[in-house]
Amino acid sequence: MFETSSIEINQEAYRNNIEFIKNQCGPGVRFCSVVKGNAYGHGILTFVKMAIDVGVDYFAVYSTDEAYRIRAQISDQVDVMIMGNTDNQALQWSIENGIEIFVFDLERLRQAIDFAKASNKKAKIHIEVETGMNRTGFLLEQLQEVFKIIKENDKHIDLIGFCTHYAGAESLVNDFRVQQQIQHFEEAKIMLANADLKAKYIHSACSAAMINYPETVGNLVRIGIMQYGFWPNEETLIRFNGHSRETDQTLKRLISWKSQIMAVKKVMKGEFVGYNTSYQAYADI
Repeated sequence: MFETSSIEINQEAYRNNIEFIKNQCGPGVRFCSVVKGNAYGHGILTFVKMAIDVGVDYFAVYSTDEAYRIRAQISDQVDVMIMGNTDNQALQWSIENGIEIFVFDLERLRQAIDFAKASNKKAKIHIEVETGMNRTGFLLEQLQEVFKIIKENDKHIDLIGFCTHYAGAESLVNDFRVQQQIQHFEEAKIMLANADLKAKYIHSACSAAMINYPETVGNLVRIGIMQYGFWPNEETLIRFNGHSRETDQTLKRLISWKSQIMAVKKVMKGEFVGYNTSYQAYADI
């Protein structure tokens, strides 16, 4: 009530950033706002409410707790995907409440089916493919078994997405690795089609991949850092500008921290300020 400082989130700056991102992606590509990590420090509840006002209707989180906060405290009219881990209780809640989940191992796939059967609701899943990040995802040689299980349980599964994640799309030093991942994901997509399965969304592009590897933009992008007004790194900005180091004017940062001046003091040269001798005035100030 009597705060002396405040954090402000600029809605018009966000609107600008969303327009820029959508122009980069082109028509027919759905935008998913990544709000993991408390919306990258912007405050997940404040940020999601603002994003909804701007027209965003799809959010990606890391944890079930983040998904629960969006559903319970903001809106049940937006789509939410959980990209991280969900234990049994969290998995059950997610399925019962129409939350989308990443599935990256067979145990989790079978658990999702069991909970879907028990709740009489379809499990909304994204199949994550391991293409070289070596973190989470099904190996290519596992996909035939995955597809078989999905087809056998099609009454209990809604295949929302087929996806992967790139290991360092922001830097050219990783280009050989990203190119290998792109190729592996292409192979996985062919396998999906050959299995006579179709996912609603094919997605792999993050902020960096959207800019540096536009061929990875499927019909959905998962955008984190750029929506907040930050480039993934300086190299990505330079590549976007055609190898120019011109100051970027396309993205606008949303967050600002404002406070009040408590007092103004005059200090003579040689005097110390504050505790101990941590700062000595080198001139009259």
